[in-house]
Amino acid sequence: MKEEAKNEGTSPETKAPSKKRKLAMPDTYIIVAVIVLIMAALTWVIPPGSYDYREVDVNGRMRSIAIDGTFHYLDASEANPTGFLAYFKSLYTGCVDAADIIFVIFVCAGTFGILVKTGAFHAGIGTVLRKMGNKDILLVPILMSVFALGSSMFGMLSEFYGFIPLMVGLGVAMGYDAMYGFAIIALGEYVGFMGATFNPYTVTVAQSIAGVPLYSATGFRFFALACFILASSAYVIVYGKRIQKDPRRSAVFGQESIHALNKDDLEQYRLDTKAVLIIVTVLATLGCLMYGMMELGWGYGELAGLFLIMSMIAAGIAGWSPNRWVDEFMIGVKTIVWGGLLTGVAKAIVVVMEDAHIKDTIIFALSNGLKDLPSVASAQTMLVAQTVLNFFIPSGSGQAAATMPIMAPLADMLGVSRQVACLAFQFGDGLSNLVWPTCGCVIICALGGISIQKWWRWFLPLAGILFVMQMALIALAMVMGL
Repeated sequence: MKEEAKNEGTSPETKAPSKKRKLAMPDTYIIVAVIVLIMAALTWVIPPGSYDYREVDVNGRMRSIAIDGTFHYLDASEANPTGFLAYFKSLYTGCVDAADIIFVIFVCAGTFGILVKTGAFHAGIGTVLRKMGNKDILLVPILMSVFALGSSMFGMLSEFYGFIPLMVGLGVAMGYDAMYGFAIIALGEYVGFMGATFNPYTVTVAQSIAGVPLYSATGFRFFALACFILASSAYVIVYGKRIQKDPRRSAVFGQESIHALNKDDLEQYRLDTKAVLIIVTVLATLGCLMYGMMELGWGYGELAGLFLIMSMIAAGIAGWSPNRWVDEFMIGVKTIVWGGLLTGVAKAIVVVMEDAHIKDTIIFALSNGLKDLPSVASAQTMLVAQTVLNFFIPSGSGQAAATMPIMAPLADMLGVSRQVACLAFQFGDGLSNLVWPTCGCVIICALGGISIQKWWRWFLPLAGILFVMQMALIALAMVMGL
């Protein structure tokens, strides 16, 4: 009765205003799971289809190449559209299919955790920052160019995985944030793929299939690469200056990085003999890894094995017991479990498409949509089509093998040179790797401890700038008659 009387005697004007509930951003897992769900729904709408394929030797490696003009729809009984239980099963299958990269992510995180605890990285980075003084801004274009050239010329991506936690820590130690350091290596790697010069996984495969001279138009592609590096470096530098003035404008404000290195702490470390030996071990391991992957055909297994050996040697130099090595390794792994498993969940998108046999149907539909366009518009639309197709075929060489046999003769019909068709492929493949959850951005975000939502929010304005630059460069290539 007292409560009722109190309520009755209170006028609407004197009631406390109700707080508006904030709209919470869905977790990354929810976003990716929804994308899988949408793709699962499309498997009931898009009819299954397939091209005929033949095995072709492309620069010493046998690849399955689609045969233009052979697309045919499949009987519904040959496809497996995704039902209720199959949707949840695809999440499991995605994790199983991505087990190799998931384990690599865990090993990289555990290894880096050990290297940080030894203090060697603190000593090394502290020394670099003291030498650079107020010129640390020069590290952005220098380091980005190093990563971009490795990717552009040799197709290096996983070879740089071990540097990702280090670059994130460097960004924080320089007085910026985790996104600053992460962007330097992420943009460097994939801008290099976008401005590929001698990349054996994209340029070599695409030009060989298209029938244009191998490594032709290299000068133009170097020019494109330089443009992309300059634009990306400027974007990162401007972002760094902005958050130095107001840390609240950081893309990861309020979120503690799992790889953070405190600048004040760095002053306490000096390069003693142990630190030098550990850093030499790291550099020797990465050099061995790069040689093995480029010359000996090594893969994720050798990468993981080398990182385990490197972490054991570093722990031994630091004087740790085997038990401490295990403890510190597992602490590092725990920090990255969410990212590793997210890679498997994202893989479910590909699993759903492959089960339903809709990938080739999408390629056929996109290529058909180009046939009635004028040549100028066709070249730009090829770029859009290759950007979209990278969502469905997240492998650079796989996308070249699946699409160039269709796009090259289509380019002839449209009055577009095959060289420009190759450019449209490499541009579309490179940039969208940093956007689509089926591609490498999920892996590198996991390694860097960066939420993919925060990465999208930070990167998408730059993606728009780079896409406009791609369109301008393709128009320039047509004017030049490449």
